[in-house]
Amino acid sequence: MKSKKTKQINQIKKSTDVCFNIIFLLLSLICILPVVFVFSISISSENSIQKYGYQIIPTEMSSAAYQFLWNEKGTILHALFISVLVTALGIVISVLLTTTMGYVLSRPNYALKEVYTWLVFIPMIFNGGMLAGYVVNANILHLRDTIWALILPLAVSSFNVVICKTFFKTTIPDSIVESAKMDGASQLRIFFQIILPISKPILATIGLFAAFGYWNDWFQASLYISDKNLQSLQSLLNNIQSNIEYLANNPYGGLSMQQYKASMPTESVRMAIAIVIIVPIACVYPFFQKYFISGLTIGSVKG
Repeated sequence: MKSKKTKQINQIKKSTDVCFNIIFLLLSLICILPVVFVFSISISSENSIQKYGYQIIPTEMSSAAYQFLWNEKGTILHALFISVLVTALGIVISVLLTTTMGYVLSRPNYALKEVYTWLVFIPMIFNGGMLAGYVVNANILHLRDTIWALILPLAVSSFNVVICKTFFKTTIPDSIVESAKMDGASQLRIFFQIILPISKPILATIGLFAAFGYWNDWFQASLYISDKNLQSLQSLLNNIQSNIEYLANNPYGGLSMQQYKASMPTESVRMAIAIVIIVPIACVYPFFQKYFISGLTIGSVKG
């Protein structure tokens, strides 16, 4: 009788279910339509953009923007390799550092837990600023013009450490750790052979956060990288866009520059650059969606 009553209370009305579906459909369209709109502009001709403005259905289609990027394929492919390398190494380092810190802070018997919790929490509210970070990374650690300048400054996030701490504290039973200790296992063995194999949701969540951060970052390259061979894809495409804006806003350039500007798409190239950046990371997300959703519900109340 009680279970039947509870089932009736928890049951969702059909009208409510329909409303939820409509709301989620609208939210999905809000997320998808901007990408479709950007792609439509990227395949629009420059003349139609100047004449009719941005349109979700192009009046005149053109592949000039992608042909322009294709002409730079050698440089773009090398920059893509740098971005993939930085993202792959960054994910491994970020997940390793973040999960180990979160696990240590989640242990109730750790003597310095309160001190390190504050050391992790304070940078979430305050930071040393860009100048202090630059001095440390460039002058003290000598990371300038090295691939580590694109990886190490973004390796650890206080927010991610707190997520890991909450996950390990609420999900991993203390009895598992204590049983392993009684069997003579060291802390490293417990962490790598027992804790990590049952922590796939948090690994996927932190890995996806790190992937987004590394893949979309161009600012670190603008600060620390002057070697063209170490430019990431985002940094390279940002430089291309900046050069396009320079040509578009410099009517007093030389004749050859103006001829190059007249034959080069501007608005459509900007949108094509956005599509080139979005597509690779969008293709990765579905493979981690299951674990990502599980990781985001850490700490939620269970019924």
